[in-house]
Amino acid sequence: MLELKNVTCGYGTFEAVHELSLTLQPGTITALLGANGAGKSSTLMCIAGHIRLHGGSILFDGRDISALPPPDRVRLGLAISPEGRRLFKDLSVEDNLRVGGLIRPRSDYPGDREQVLSLFPRLRERLGSLAGNLSGGEQQMLAIGRALMTRPKLIMIDELSLGLMPKVIDLCYQALQKLREDGMTILLVEQNTDRALSVADQVCVLESGRTVWQGSAEDAARDPDLASAYLGLH
Repeated sequence: MLELKNVTCGYGTFEAVHELSLTLQPGTITALLGANGAGKSSTLMCIAGHIRLHGGSILFDGRDISALPPPDRVRLGLAISPEGRRLFKDLSVEDNLRVGGLIRPRSDYPGDREQVLSLFPRLRERLGSLAGNLSGGEQQMLAIGRALMTRPKLIMIDELSLGLMPKVIDLCYQALQKLREDGMTILLVEQNTDRALSVADQVCVLESGRTVWQGSAEDAARDPDLASAYLGLH
């Protein structure tokens, strides 16, 4: 599905991620964990093609996409719900979904839209509302929904639960589990380590842009040294 081989990336001359190797299997959830500034968001933005790859390679479905521009990566089946959501706040919920579906044939829109609204019923009630007037939870649902409108094989979600109420977090994690059941591959950046470990199949922990641990979520939760040193668990 997705394979990072010794990926080094960053902004200008600054390297935010150093020689990261990571493989995502189809239909699994991988949690990318670590403290602020560890390189998690930079990893996602590099995979999406939005920041410069300094070294290594990115393979998607066996194809080297390292030099592809972001729109071509989306067409191949790679989508991102970015940190901060980055919605078009002066457009309605409906129009944000339309923007997400622009790479698809127009005839696909009704069915794709219905799948998103089934996953996030609250958005159905808010279709005519401006995205900027939504609650934080509704905005997160819309950001994920907009990414899903591209019909991705892999969706990357940055800071899923940041600033959200527990009930909304529950709804978002239920959606992730449903997407995995449907065969989608998910790469999740998350500060809420407990929730991430509860749903993830595998975990990669970064510190200062370098991998310090990789393995199953079960092993991560059972490792007391890892939990206290890198994940904020005790």
